[in-house]
Amino acid sequence: MADAVNRQVLLASRPDGAPTLESFRIHDAPMPEAGAGELLVRSLYLSLDPYMRGRMSDRASYADPVPIDGVMGGGSVGQVIAGSAPDIAIGDYVLGHGGWQEFFTAKPSHLRRLDPDMAPLSTALGVLGMPGMTAYCGLLQIGKPKAGDTLVVAAASGPVGGTVGQIGQIMDCRVVGLAGSDEKCAYVTSELGFDECLNHRRPDLKSALAAACPAGIDVYFENVGGHVWDAVYPLLNAFARVPVCGVISRYNANEAPPGPDRMPGLMTDVLIKRLAIRGFIVTDFQGLEGEFLRGMGAWVRDGRVRYREDIVDGIEQIPARMIGLLGGENFGKLLVRTSPDPTR
Repeated sequence: MADAVNRQVLLASRPDGAPTLESFRIHDAPMPEAGAGELLVRSLYLSLDPYMRGRMSDRASYADPVPIDGVMGGGSVGQVIAGSAPDIAIGDYVLGHGGWQEFFTAKPSHLRRLDPDMAPLSTALGVLGMPGMTAYCGLLQIGKPKAGDTLVVAAASGPVGGTVGQIGQIMDCRVVGLAGSDEKCAYVTSELGFDECLNHRRPDLKSALAAACPAGIDVYFENVGGHVWDAVYPLLNAFARVPVCGVISRYNANEAPPGPDRMPGLMTDVLIKRLAIRGFIVTDFQGLEGEFLRGMGAWVRDGRVRYREDIVDGIEQIPARMIGLLGGENFGKLLVRTSPDPTR
């Protein structure tokens, strides 16, 4: 271990628009050492998520930007290889926020011990991690679905959207998904059990969505924005609820969208229809983590919630795959495996 290096992905420059390969840099750093009260963790899986695009910019947001030449942040699942703690031993598997690097150190209080006999380790970054909790809390706490409601879900084949739709089915909603290809739509209906799914790239999206939602839309889970929102918005019923967890169509934008100013019409409808539109960050609901893990864990174990993972090997894959993620190329929860998983 003394001669080992820690391969990292650094932010080389702030993108102007979409990131490019030149936005990142692979760096071999010295192996970190666990300080007093810390644990050294070897990463097994690193998470790639749309929100990371915001960390590459220096504009004001709910979290600080990644500094130039800093390690890109993100969730990590790994195995403890050094250090000591009362409740975490060497060899244990943990969830942390180690970022895009092969090794990281952390205080035990910043780690969550994982039991590989309960669920695959990788799920702690997906359906049993931040994406799953985003879906669970956003839909149940803000969307407040009721039996018989029509729920529309953007990015329905992704880790958040796919989970939202399945929870909606458990709540006895009619669930309509929107996804970026016919293949993804087929998966959403055949594997995840949505009532319908529409390719959001079809030219007749607005009329097709209206036909799929003859009773209007009671809950819309927003994580795309753009032309998808334009198709959904006229169909919102009175007292509709719109949890907003992302607007990926705007993440690479560096100028205002073209077209007329829609804000006056939106605000009028917010008043007349009494719409509830609320943005949220998953950490807003940190106090519900235990409830989420119990509820979602049970649904996953009994097959009521299914998931799909898109796993690639090697930290050097991250720049290209992150660029592809922002363009909708991934199919399922995107993970990078940096070391062999001993549990598989």
